[in-house]
Amino acid sequence: MDSALYNRDILRLATSLVADHRLAAPDGSAEVRSPLCGSRIQADIVTDADGKLQGLALRANACALGQASAAILMHNAVGTAMTEVAKLRDGVAQALQREGDMPSCWPELALLAAATDYPSRHAAILLPYDAILAAAAQAKEKA
Repeated sequence: MDSALYNRDILRLATSLVADHRLAAPDGSAEVRSPLCGSRIQADIVTDADGKLQGLALRANACALGQASAAILMHNAVGTAMTEVAKLRDGVAQALQREGDMPSCWPELALLAAATDYPSRHAAILLPYDAILAAAAQAKEKA
């Protein structure tokens, strides 16, 4: 295990997710998988009329980085517009590719910058965003 990549803060975040966390009446639900690493994230969301997250539940079967990324979203994303979640996903992806700075809206995102040298881990980090966006798309279809 690379201690720079899987440091105490990443592991603390990864273990902070609540197992089997579900929303009772989600507007949308989705499961996404990474074919590269086998990680799987499930998301339940509730949004308001303006497209802001009002409720979020994430379940992760992923590496510590995927779980940490999911935990960062769980701790910060409620109240965020879905358009902003999409922008954050793109910003994190660009930062991991060294094409920009890691978004600074949530300080914990800086912890994920250690994965820039590990492209095989990028998909797991982005998976929670993809799950939320897929759940939003499913909610839009139902509406």
